[in-house]
Amino acid sequence: MLVSSLYSIHRDLDILVLATELSGIEQYREATSGAYVYPVLREKSNDYTRSLDVLAEKNGTDILHIEHEYGIFRDGLGLLSVVEEAKKERLAKKVIVTLHTVYHPSSGRSDALFFQKNLRARAIDEIIVHSRLQEFELEAQGVPMDKITRIPHGTLINPYISAPRDTLCKSLGIKGEWLSGIILVTPGFIRPDKGLDVLLNALTSIRFPYTFIVAGEFRDTKIKELVENNNNTIVIEKYLSHDEILKLIALSDMLVLPYKDKPGTYSVSGILHLSMGSLRPIIGTRVPRLIELYTRAPRMCVTPGSAKDLEKRLNWAYDNYDLATAYMSELYAYAARTQWIRMARRHLVLYKKVLS
Repeated sequence: MLVSSLYSIHRDLDILVLATELSGIEQYREATSGAYVYPVLREKSNDYTRSLDVLAEKNGTDILHIEHEYGIFRDGLGLLSVVEEAKKERLAKKVIVTLHTVYHPSSGRSDALFFQKNLRARAIDEIIVHSRLQEFELEAQGVPMDKITRIPHGTLINPYISAPRDTLCKSLGIKGEWLSGIILVTPGFIRPDKGLDVLLNALTSIRFPYTFIVAGEFRDTKIKELVENNNNTIVIEKYLSHDEILKLIALSDMLVLPYKDKPGTYSVSGILHLSMGSLRPIIGTRVPRLIELYTRAPRMCVTPGSAKDLEKRLNWAYDNYDLATAYMSELYAYAARTQWIRMARRHLVLYKKVLS
């Protein structure tokens, strides 16, 4: 979304995307963003030779912007060395790293802590984070504040929020007669940290009719068994495209994000930004991943792992649906302020700053 938003506001930008090999084998030009995509990265590999080759073929770049994920870049040490090499060979004038996850010492992630400590290196010109927790944690670990810029995660206002329910159902393969009561949805991958076990426990005691839609790829067999044993649940077991997630969220009456974060892990939920751009009541937990929800709608957040608290909040939101929707207004305003086009402009301002 960032690349396409950058291209929409500045058509003269020449954007190269060094993607993982999952994007395909051959290079191609992405239609909506105009970016040239080179599938040269191997997940969890420290070999970035092909990335340097592409930069050399293109006579280098003004900005090398790295979207850092530990699932792709492992411990990050190989990444630091290739950044230094790119600077040495004048293949990149400036280097910016967006850290999607920042680790606290209590996480026990010594590899990540070593990488974060080395972000002070001269080869890294700027670090982008998405939340204040990440910002201050990096500072506490010795990264200078003048090297850190906080740019919120971008938000897409859901284009399907006004679509008829039967149209959404048909596109998702759901029969309308399967739905009854309040439609509850927890979007995204189905993993233990999403807290579905807590939600399913809470649903056994709520006092209103509902249909719970679970859609995505199961990453845990125990969670799958719990979901399949709930009679009010519709299961769509497949990988969902970005478009399908938006349609699923638009189909919902209420979104539930009962997350359970690992200790010392600071990130921001992309699913939250998809959800708040859909203007639906959202119930979540008090975890770092949902800090934007907690700071703007604290009464919609419950204690992580507490089925009783979640049950009470679900019942309150059902009994006071209009009030719950109105209470979310500050979050909806934040969704408007953090639209991708606005966040892309903030990135452009930062690019110009580091180049000046």
